[in-house]
Amino acid sequence: MAKEVLTLDNGTTCSSWNYSGTRLAAGSADGTLSIFDSRDPPSSSSLRLSFKSKVHEGNIVNIVWVPPAYGDAVACISVDGIVSLLEEVVEDSQPLQWKICKCFGSSSDKVLDVQFGISLASLKMVAAYSDGHMKVFELLDPLELKNWQLQAEFQNVIESVSSFGKAVCLSASISFNPQNGGSQESSFLVGFNSNTSELNSAKVWEFDQAHQRWLPVAELAVPEDKGDQVYAVAWAPNIGRTYEIIAVATHKGLAIWHLGLNPDHDGRLPVERVAVLSGHDGMVWQMEWDMSGMTLATTGQDGMVRLWQSNLNGVWHQQAAFEPTS
Repeated sequence: MAKEVLTLDNGTTCSSWNYSGTRLAAGSADGTLSIFDSRDPPSSSSLRLSFKSKVHEGNIVNIVWVPPAYGDAVACISVDGIVSLLEEVVEDSQPLQWKICKCFGSSSDKVLDVQFGISLASLKMVAAYSDGHMKVFELLDPLELKNWQLQAEFQNVIESVSSFGKAVCLSASISFNPQNGGSQESSFLVGFNSNTSELNSAKVWEFDQAHQRWLPVAELAVPEDKGDQVYAVAWAPNIGRTYEIIAVATHKGLAIWHLGLNPDHDGRLPVERVAVLSGHDGMVWQMEWDMSGMTLATTGQDGMVRLWQSNLNGVWHQQAAFEPTS
């Protein structure tokens, strides 16, 4: 039987576990950030509030943890498009504090999503903006989370030259390749929910070391679906497969894709849509893979949490569904 470990305050809008599952960050509609820690002993399943403070004027819509190699830090995205990067500060015998060390975005240049990834022993941050642009930042000093440098800026389009009007994007979703590490180049997946079809469909971007630029190496959309608005994307961990598995959610449902590892003569990676799953009533808001990359958890507008798996024949199905209790 499931055991309740924490009851969040009314007005909580988002939450996120850290990489080890020992800390929970929660954001509220009034802009308050709360940090909960596991109680002693470490095996305890209960949590205690260790920090609470207002960090934004508006609703916090998403929280992303920085990889643990760079300390305890989170990025909080507000509804007005501002990202605040906060890090834990311990000073002598003073109580635990979290302090803002960097802010990104503005009221006219709103950030919709951010994600962190490590490649070639450096921390990267990809931010998707409301005008359809993406910016890649690189941390200059691993001990100073305030020192970021803009590495690249581009739009989520396949062709280098695209003619379309001013884009208005309602949301965006980014997912780094979980296999990227200290000796590998970066690659990530991004999709937009916008009024501009060229930006929407999910695309895989990879850093070309030879030419020092980011290149689109795959588009996850069948021809008749190109331009569909994307609500969420998730790149699965790979524990030995000869291909990658990626989930993409649009208004047509949840699609599971296989991404090949060997590029063609144009540098593009082969893609295959292996399943289209229906079950949620309304749009899917968030998706998360387990550590093995075999089970996908999704949640959305219908308030349900659904788990998806493939059987031994590679056929995907809903394995379980949970309805939140009041």
